Amino acid sequence: MHEHPLQRFFRSLRERPVFAWERYQMRDVLVIDHPLCQAVFSRQGAQLLHFQPRGQKPWLWCAAKWPHVGAIRGGVPVCWPWYGRHPSENAWPSHGWARLLDWKLLDSASAEDGVRLHWRLQLCDWQVDLHAHLGERMDLRLSTEHQDDMPCQLSQALHAYWRIGDVSEIALSGLEGAQGYDQLSREACQQEGELRVDGGCQRVFQHDGELQLKDHAWQRELRIDTGESADTVVWHPGSRPLLGVSWDEVAEFVCVEAAAGGTDSLHLAPGEKAHLSLQAWAAA
Repeated sequence: MHEHPLQRFFRSLRERPVFAWERYQMRDVLVIDHPLCQAVFSRQGAQLLHFQPRGQKPWLWCAAKWPHVGAIRGGVPVCWPWYGRHPSENAWPSHGWARLLDWKLLDSASAEDGVRLHWRLQLCDWQVDLHAHLGERMDLRLSTEHQDDMPCQLSQALHAYWRIGDVSEIALSGLEGAQGYDQLSREACQQEGELRVDGGCQRVFQHDGELQLKDHAWQRELRIDTGESADTVVWHPGSRPLLGVSWDEVAEFVCVEAAAGGTDSLHLAPGEKAHLSLQAWAAA
């Protein structure tokens, strides 16, 4: 069992400020140490890489080694303004530009119930904002405003890598009866009973709202809510290799993500906004 690579920032017994910028693997990271939780964001992508409420195991997985340039695998990448492959430009990066660019931190505040952060990326005629509230729960909200005078297309995802004890010992409930598409078999599917992902999974469900991630190895249950207007994507590579990730690391995560516009792109009129959210909390 690997320690989360970013827990290194919290080993010292000395008191830390709530917010502190550090340099790690050639990236600027914001280390958050609050009485209710510990967390780390990367300036690149406004990517939440580590989140751990006090007295609990980490909620998010992150790869131990990051590429010198390019996307960081783990945490909650913001896939925007498309996720997956671009529908027409094969040379453009998978999952869009947002996770590759530095965002601006507009605001960070600490209170009794946790920390709040506001990140922004301005790209061409789009403004995208990520609001995070972290404490005993995790709450991420993504908002895109289309500022051009012509309509546009958009797809997006909050691509969360959840840290687990062992992928062979987890089950997802709450998807029972949900219609979806299995991207491995390339056919429609309907979920019957709990979903287990050992051996690989890449399914997009027409589902919104809450589901339960049951982690038997760690004897815990996380409630995950993908919001009211998103699909729920469940992904694990199974035995397929991931560049830069060791085989034993692969067994320590499963992706359950909120996504919108993947199969039918969102159409935004001038001035229109699109929203996406992802929330999680520990079951009592």
